[in-house]
Amino acid sequence: MSNFEKTKSMFHLPDGMIYLDGNSLGPLPKATPAHVGDMLTKEWGDLLITGWNKADWMGQPGRVGDRVGKLIGAPAGSVVMGDTLSIKVYQAVASALEMRPDRKIVLSDNGNFPTDLYMVDGLLRSLDNGHSLQLANPEDVEDALSEDIAVLMLTEVDYRTGRKHDMKVLTEKAHALGILVIWDLAHSAGAVEVDLAGCDADFAVGCTYKYLNGGPGAPAFIYVATKHADRVRPALSGWMGHDSPFAFDLDYKAGAGIERMRVGTPPVIALTALESSLDIWDMVSMTDVRAKSIELCDLFIAEVEKRCPQLTLNSPRDGTQRGSQVTFKFDEGYAAMQALIDHGVVGDFRAPNNMRFGFTPLYIDEGEVVAAVDILVDVIEQKLWDKPQYKQRSRVT
Repeated sequence: MSNFEKTKSMFHLPDGMIYLDGNSLGPLPKATPAHVGDMLTKEWGDLLITGWNKADWMGQPGRVGDRVGKLIGAPAGSVVMGDTLSIKVYQAVASALEMRPDRKIVLSDNGNFPTDLYMVDGLLRSLDNGHSLQLANPEDVEDALSEDIAVLMLTEVDYRTGRKHDMKVLTEKAHALGILVIWDLAHSAGAVEVDLAGCDADFAVGCTYKYLNGGPGAPAFIYVATKHADRVRPALSGWMGHDSPFAFDLDYKAGAGIERMRVGTPPVIALTALESSLDIWDMVSMTDVRAKSIELCDLFIAEVEKRCPQLTLNSPRDGTQRGSQVTFKFDEGYAAMQALIDHGVVGDFRAPNNMRFGFTPLYIDEGEVVAAVDILVDVIEQKLWDKPQYKQRSRVT
């Protein structure tokens, strides 16, 4: 059994704060400053340029990719780290479209994270070859599948409500119609059990600054199924994805397998920070994490509905149908969330009226769930949110 008391002791959590926003930014592992500090002084400081070989900075994206891969059901050699999630979305969609040259439609849902849709729209405009992006309601995606569609691109867990798509069912249905499938795991990796290989997913992308606690702007990852890895053409033909980058060949030749999906120079410092978090993930099983997160979310829902009826649940009630977050609707949700934060409970807000709370067993327990609801009740019943300072919108909500 995973020891969550031990993992909780391994995070820096400010006194007096109940942190329910790990679905936006995971907290700092206590080991990270020293781990990164050692890299800075002993590797960058002492080794300088020789660190690319002596510390194998060049191999770090693949090594760390394999560690992330263990959390998402990906075999060794199928995940690589680097760049941002938006870049990885672009890569995956571009490669998938080239594999279906006779089809022109990318299907997604209107609950997808907007940046994914922006990246697809920009790509299709650049291609200028008759492609289109079509959107369905999340619950209607299966019915919208057809043999006209080239690519199905979905975020497994809805960033607003936590609603979870059935990856296996949708991938099977799409493949039966000749559709390639891309999964965005931004709210899945470290939150729910994922089995990319078992579901026969074609591509997957994700970030590491949420549940994986890699830090602000931590590098993204991309997965390519082994059956596709040596034949996909990387649209972003970066130096690091070349078969022989130090041959300085003026003609691009894609590297072998997942290596070809590398683009720019590895973010060594950021990957080193992520490594210290993955050391904690090595101590737990995703099965235990998932079971405990459902318990915590269920407890929060029950307490809020019993004690704070002014809020309306906007997440699936069945824990197996949602990720590791719970959303409640409240007309003054933004102001209420700012008041909550000011009183020591940190969640976040998503337009138009969603108060969002993330539950990570690695550092959240039942006592904190109940304590958070105690404060929420005060904020709502006493209208603590009804102050001018809580209604002033910040740049980040």
